[in-house]
Amino acid sequence: MIIDIIGDIHGYADKLVGLLTQLGYRHNGQYFVPPAGHRALFIGDLIDRGSQQLTTLEIVFAMLDANVADAVMGNHEYNALAFATLDPNNPQEYLRSHNETHTRQHEAFLAEVPFGSKSHRYWLERLYEIPLWLETDYACFVHACWDVDSMAVLAPLLTADNCLTPKGLVVTAQEHSENFEALERVLKGVETPLPDGMVMVDKEGTERTRVRVRWWLEGLNERTLYEVARAPSSALAQIPVDALAENINFALKTDKPVFVGHYWLTGTPEPLSPQVACTDYSAAVDSGYLTGYQLDTEQPLPLKANNFVQYRHDKDPVIQS
Repeated sequence: MIIDIIGDIHGYADKLVGLLTQLGYRHNGQYFVPPAGHRALFIGDLIDRGSQQLTTLEIVFAMLDANVADAVMGNHEYNALAFATLDPNNPQEYLRSHNETHTRQHEAFLAEVPFGSKSHRYWLERLYEIPLWLETDYACFVHACWDVDSMAVLAPLLTADNCLTPKGLVVTAQEHSENFEALERVLKGVETPLPDGMVMVDKEGTERTRVRVRWWLEGLNERTLYEVARAPSSALAQIPVDALAENINFALKTDKPVFVGHYWLTGTPEPLSPQVACTDYSAAVDSGYLTGYQLDTEQPLPLKANNFVQYRHDKDPVIQS
């Protein structure tokens, strides 16, 4: 079987329709039917940013309901649940605060699915159905990082299918707790502190004292921070070239290929390492291409650059959904 692993869509339904069509999927009036021997897998971050939030959700969940696709949860789906859930320990506040930054990140979704509406409640319930990760005999699928130690921390808070529960949402949203840190690892990746006194500004304009690292590299603690950091070039320029990466507590504990999204890559797609591939090539901006990877379950390794497929929306007519 071929698993078509589709990167972060972020409400760009036209790009999704274009990629599915390019991959040979055909709409039967209810859902996109895969070619014989194919199945789709969505790697998370279905929502936020784009202008076609509902259409994206309807396409994806129609395929999930028809059992021709699978999905894993992204940090934006998690954020949507936390943004809408009051904190039982502080009933005047939501688990994800409604500050200016969080509201701006979520505004495209709420513009189509008004906060507190019947539609909002329905889609929040559907988001709970998406597991945090999937593992098969041939591969591992997670939005940001395959960290089995963090997964072991989270497992007691999840269903048997690794889906978040309302209680699990509350517990994992408590900042600076073990459960919070485990959830952050799985849905946002591995981070390490910046040198004392250093602050970086991310793409949202938020100041950060920690930086994501390329956890798929070998010898993380034997490299410079500049080598292992995953950040825009403007931010990397702020890191001293001789500052060492220290105390990064992570090891990839599987022999299977691992597929992720999340990382806003650009350029020509290629595996991140012999074992790890990312399908997020910045489709959430107009110039970015929605990207998939076609995984042969009979021969999952080695990962191959020519297994990537991109829908080049700027070179083809937009296919209306």
